[in-house]
Amino acid sequence: MLEKSIFATIAIVISGLSFLPYIWSIFRGTVRPHVLSWSIWGLTTTIVFFAQRASGAGVGAWPVGISALLAFSIAIIAYFKRADIRISATDWLFFGLALMAIPMWAVTHNPLWAVLLVTFVDVLGFGPTIRKAHRQPQTESVLFFSLIVIRNVFVLLALEQYTLTTVLFPLALGTMATVVMMTVIWQRRALARLS
Repeated sequence: MLEKSIFATIAIVISGLSFLPYIWSIFRGTVRPHVLSWSIWGLTTTIVFFAQRASGAGVGAWPVGISALLAFSIAIIAYFKRADIRISATDWLFFGLALMAIPMWAVTHNPLWAVLLVTFVDVLGFGPTIRKAHRQPQTESVLFFSLIVIRNVFVLLALEQYTLTTVLFPLALGTMATVVMMTVIWQRRALARLS
């Protein structure tokens, strides 16, 4: 299991390498994250961390737990820096759905149901960021989302058990980070052609 620990460590280091410059960009004002998206991601990632731990993910769950703490940190910093604090009714719906995963797990006694719901919510939670990346691509970091994709590959490699409960969330998160990254790249190119 030494290689699993190595993969988990690499994933944690990549998280730090991706989140710290992103946080610095928030302070500089070059990145304006959507506050509720990051709150949703913090909540859903926390739920998945505990579900993965309950389902035998082992050290592969620790990068997810660290990511939850970092996501909440970004939401708090973004709020105080008055980044993108516009919150729509749909945003609140996503947040409410994420909260529903906790009682769903308690009622079903099966972490898979919580992971299914929060993965669905997390994917939907990318909506405001994708919308913002499309309209204002200069306000998002390609490097950050690229590192998130790579980090999730290492999270998957670090898992000690491969089940739908342990694999679904990092696979979906890596896919959605790819969508944001590509949206930013395409929109920046489109805006450059118009200039």
